Amino acid sequence: MKIRKAVIPAAGLGTRVLPATKAMPKEMLPIVDKPAIQYIVEEAVASGIEEVCIILSRGKSVVEDHFDRSPALEDRLLSSGKIDLYNEVVQISQLANVVYVRQQEQKGLGHAIACARSFVGNEPFAVLYGDDVIISKTPCCKQLIDQYEEYGLGCVCMREVPFEQVSRYSSMKVSLLHDNVYRISDMVEKPQTPELAFSNFSILGRCILPPEIFDILDVIPKGAGGEYQLTDAMKLLAQQKGMIGVDFEGTRYDMGNKLGILQATVETALRHPELAAPFKEYLKQVVQSFE
Repeated sequence: MKIRKAVIPAAGLGTRVLPATKAMPKEMLPIVDKPAIQYIVEEAVASGIEEVCIILSRGKSVVEDHFDRSPALEDRLLSSGKIDLYNEVVQISQLANVVYVRQQEQKGLGHAIACARSFVGNEPFAVLYGDDVIISKTPCCKQLIDQYEEYGLGCVCMREVPFEQVSRYSSMKVSLLHDNVYRISDMVEKPQTPELAFSNFSILGRCILPPEIFDILDVIPKGAGGEYQLTDAMKLLAQQKGMIGVDFEGTRYDMGNKLGILQATVETALRHPELAAPFKEYLKQVVQSFE
């Protein structure tokens, strides 16, 4: 079945980047000239996704406004002859059919995904974490969709992380299928010691899930941090049916982390067609002045 729908959980409070996120959702923090969440929606659309559900919490209506039409702004741009900017602003509202669901309580990523059950229905769907912007030649979500179409199993993006960092993420029990594609038979969320980890492969930012995940989410107990963890549901899925892991191609930026935000901004600016050359020269001068 074609993957048509994507869920973007974006209800977190962004406490790791306070005070910037006191009044502004972290998903709206800019990377050069676009908010982080626009990069994520654009990735989904470039992967063939037609419908997007963004999971929000109280105080994040600005995300909805960003993907809506803005008649006053559009009229001002047209009357000023700024046609390119007008087209760019209008295009944002036409990326995909975007709907919103409110997560009324912060009970974990598993609970956030469960909030999208009525949107997803009985279809496999993509999940693109709202914290993670991934820049790649082939959209990261598309890399997973290709493997889902090949194997018909749930898929996750993963990457090797230092063992001392596995406790911050998750750990996969994997066996190599070919190239950068692995079979996953088990996993654990945030193992507290290296001995509890299966490997140093961790899920990072993207997955494709079958609709059966919702039945699992209905019955799992609270996990790490006293929250309902999506990884705990995927663990049961991996044990029962198996899953696929893709050691993805691309660069991931953690937008819930101050260093990640800076890295995303600098590296995106260095790839920007208008800004790359002057920004690179500026960086050289700044680095020298701080030596």
